[in-house]
Formats: sequence, structure tokens, C-alpha cells
Amino acid sequence: MRVIYDQVGDILYICLREGEYDESDEVYEGFIADFDPQGKPIAIEILGASELVGTVDRLAFEFARESEPMPLGVPA
Repeated sequence: MRVIYDQVGDILYICLREGEYDESDEVYEGFIADFDPQGKPIAIEILGASELVGTVDRLAFEFARESEPMPLGVPA
């Protein structure tokens, strides 16, 4: 997984996996999912990222290895 933030364009790009691009779908205003030819997601683009997710000045990654899904959010 790769995460890229473009400050000039204010775009957060999350590449979930490498794959051949086929099409995009704006699933929510400013949230664009990119799909491969089989319809599986390969990336997510967040336009106007600082407005939608707050200031993007640091990224925190957590890897869940438990059977229960972890709640979304940024720990304090």
C-alpha cells in the first residue's frame, strides 16, 4: 500500500494494490475509487483532502491482527 499527499492539489491518494486501471467512480463527493478490469478497487483518491479529513501533515498506520474490526478514527 502506498499513500501520497499532493499539497499543491490537496489530493490524498491511497494505492491499495498495484493493478491495471480500468475506470473510476466518485462514490461520494470528493472520494474517487479506481477499479481494475475485474471491478476490484485498486486506489482511492480524496480531493480537497484537508477539508474532508482535516490537516494532512502526518499519517499514522495501525495494523489490526484481531478478529474484530477496529473502529475508524485517529487515536488521541
